[in-house]
Amino acid sequence: MPRTLRQGQRSELYVVDVASNEHRLVFSSGEVLFEAPNWLPDGTLVVNGNGLLYRVADGLEEIELGGVPPINNDHVVSPDGRTVYVSAEDGHIYAVPIEGGPGRRVTNDRGEGFRHYLHGVSPDGTTLAYIGLEWVGDQRITNVWTIPAAGGADVQVTDDEYADDGSEYGPDGEWIYFNSERAGHAQLFRIKGGTVEQLTDDERVNWFPHPSPDGTAIAYVSFPPGTEGHPADIEDVRLRLLTRDGEIRELTSLFGGQGTMNVPSWSPDGSSFAYVTYPL
Repeated sequence: MPRTLRQGQRSELYVVDVASNEHRLVFSSGEVLFEAPNWLPDGTLVVNGNGLLYRVADGLEEIELGGVPPINNDHVVSPDGRTVYVSAEDGHIYAVPIEGGPGRRVTNDRGEGFRHYLHGVSPDGTTLAYIGLEWVGDQRITNVWTIPAAGGADVQVTDDEYADDGSEYGPDGEWIYFNSERAGHAQLFRIKGGTVEQLTDDERVNWFPHPSPDGTAIAYVSFPPGTEGHPADIEDVRLRLLTRDGEIRELTSLFGGQGTMNVPSWSPDGSSFAYVTYPL
């Protein structure tokens, strides 16, 4: 079921300029709990809410999903801006023309209970990176997978029992960035072939690495120490920037978490990124 606002709560969409750290309120709603901002190439912002997808203009303008089941907050815009790929509540990923038209299922049936959670598309638009969730007995297993955007055979990128999530391509199309609990609690990593590199190592619980278009920085969501998973409505959720030289910049602290910045959220020119807060 789609998340809804609590009494007295709002959804607030912000854009932060990375150079100046100026945060600009773009849109606010006390009715729709919207999540996970993406950008179209023309600078228009896209969010999900109530199982639907919206452009953000003067209000929320619904994007026709072409018969796709209700969606969650895992959606990615193709590099050319013509297609949006969405994860639906039936566990599959669909391709939808941004200007409307029938949706096309991308993913394969991988057995009862296997679910696909989309997080990234390669810079050339040919490949999707997703998290595959399956149950082995009573154990919940998540790994990084890829699949051709046109449909085809899946490729398993990680094969372990650690909790992996947030798989997203870097701008070179070679590294896939993700968060994982292989370091004890969630930290940021990247993988290329069989090589895994750890990017953060601190007491906070770090999720959803989003590499900038020029590859000079990674924006991510940082939860308080001891947080399990990536829950909603948490105090002291921080948005951080990891620079190429290893410096960590604190950009803001907010009330939120789930839905704040789950998917690629950098502006096309790399000057800013978008996020959502849920103040009470």
